[in-house]
Amino acid sequence: MYESDADKTKEAIQAMAKKAPTKLIVIAGAILLILVFFRPWVQVGAGQRGIVLNFGAVQKKVLEEGLHFRIPIMQEIALMDVKVQKAETDAAAASADLQDVTSRVALNYHIVPDQANTVYQKIGVQFKERIIDPAILEVVKAVTAKYTAEELITKRPAVSEAMRRNLMERLIVNNIAVDAFSIVTFSFSKVFTEAIESKQTAEQLALKAKRDLDRIKIEAEQKITAARAEAESLRLQRANISTDLIELRKIEANMKAIEKWNGILPQVTGGGAIPMIGLGGGDAPKKIKP
Repeated sequence: MYESDADKTKEAIQAMAKKAPTKLIVIAGAILLILVFFRPWVQVGAGQRGIVLNFGAVQKKVLEEGLHFRIPIMQEIALMDVKVQKAETDAAAASADLQDVTSRVALNYHIVPDQANTVYQKIGVQFKERIIDPAILEVVKAVTAKYTAEELITKRPAVSEAMRRNLMERLIVNNIAVDAFSIVTFSFSKVFTEAIESKQTAEQLALKAKRDLDRIKIEAEQKITAARAEAESLRLQRANISTDLIELRKIEANMKAIEKWNGILPQVTGGGAIPMIGLGGGDAPKKIKP
């Protein structure tokens, strides 16, 4: 009797031991199915934020980069890109002097990371088409209308900065930050472009003529200065020629005549005149009248 019960117990334990691996396999399979089909985790990549949705309702918590767990069926995670993005837009506008202007502008922007859930909830993932493009068009038109066509060219940095500030103020309200803004090109009507080119050509010719005139004036002033210096030099030379200098030159001339005289008086007859040696620089004798 006792042996029979003990045998039955032993057989039952052996049967359970044989069934145990099968149950473990079933449990492991069930867990694997849950992981594959329900995926209770989510990975948020670099430059992204995770928006937590509880049965479709946006939650306040924003998931940062990395691996996060979620409650299957109940929670969904929507990914938002918060990296710097670029938008290029063509905008037509009119200047202050009513010239048609076509502008191509480039904007670098990003979603404020900790407000990604608000952007997703209020705007959605199509925020560029809904918010950014219309804001660029309106700002370009408003700023362009404050400048003449010529000023848009000559004051381009100021125009670009004004557009950037206006865009920054408009977009930050929707939690979109402006990183950089630039005007790629300005284009005008053919008639205005030709007028600008003609004006530039005329200005260049006028500048060249002015430079030539300045050069001629400088050369003339140099010649006048040289002539004045030469005249002053001659005046100083004339001032140095005094009466004493003239008398000295006469004495020097007479001395040279004496040096040349050979000491023989010329023979002169009649009249009783006494011959004298000429001292005026010549060798011919002169008579002295009584």
